[in-house]
Amino acid sequence: MEEQQPHIISYGKLLVVLFLLLVLTTFTVLVSRIDLGALNTWVAMLIAGSKASLVVLFFMHLKYEGKLVKYSFLATLMALAIIISFIFWDVAFR
Repeated sequence: MEEQQPHIISYGKLLVVLFLLLVLTTFTVLVSRIDLGALNTWVAMLIAGSKASLVVLFFMHLKYEGKLVKYSFLATLMALAIIISFIFWDVAFR
């Protein structure tokens, strides 16, 4: 069996990701104070998705995994997106 090497991310890259997460969190707070009407939910979901992507890619090391793990993660995200879209559709037409 082949021995796997750990993926060590440099502290500089981790600090950049941390800075981006802090900027996106600040942006979340600022946008929440603005009335965008129906776009509030979409903007919040976009920002939250961006933050989750950074966490999954760098802190959970998905960026360094094989294709099978990446495709299974993307399939899970697609299923989640379909379920969330059905919920939005159901609430919109009540």
